[in-house]
Amino acid sequence: MKTRHCLVALTIAALPFSALAAGENNIGSCGWGSKVFAGQSGIAPQVLGATTNGTFGNQTFAITSGTSGCTQDGAVSTTWQTAAFIDGNKEKLARDLSRGNGESLDSLAQLLGVEEQDKARFVQATRDNIDRIFPTADASTDDIRAGLRAVLGSDAKLGAYTARI
Repeated sequence: MKTRHCLVALTIAALPFSALAAGENNIGSCGWGSKVFAGQSGIAPQVLGATTNGTFGNQTFAITSGTSGCTQDGAVSTTWQTAAFIDGNKEKLARDLSRGNGESLDSLAQLLGVEEQDKARFVQATRDNIDRIFPTADASTDDIRAGLRAVLGSDAKLGAYTARI
C-alpha cells in the first residue's frame, strides 16, 4: 500500500516536468512570467515564468482582459517589444529610416519578422514614408507605431508585418 502511494506521489510530482519536455516555451506567450523571462531558454526560466504566472494569477486575468501580451481571440501579441524598442530608439530610428540603413532599422526589421526577400522593400517603404512614420519631431511612440502600421499596411507584400507593430 505504501509503495502505491509513493508511485502516485511521484507521478503527480513528475507531471510538471513532463510538460516542460513538450516544447521550447510551455508557459505561453503572455502574462508577466512570459514577459519577465522572454528570450531565455531552458527549464529554469520556464518554471520561473510559469510560477510567476500561477502565483499572481495574472495570465488568466491577462487572457480574459486582453492585457500583458494576451488577446481574447487566442492570438498572441508581441507588440510590446516593438513599442519598447521604438520608445528607446526614436532618434536613432529616425536617422536610420532617413538614410535607409543602420543598426536600429535592421533591428526593427528583425523585431517585425521581415523576411530577407522583403527587406529591401521594407527599407524603401520606410525611407520613402519617413514623414508619415515620424509626423513630428517629438512624435510619441504610439504615433510612430501608427504611422509605421499605416505605411506597411498600404503595401500588399509588407502588410503582413503590421501584426507585430
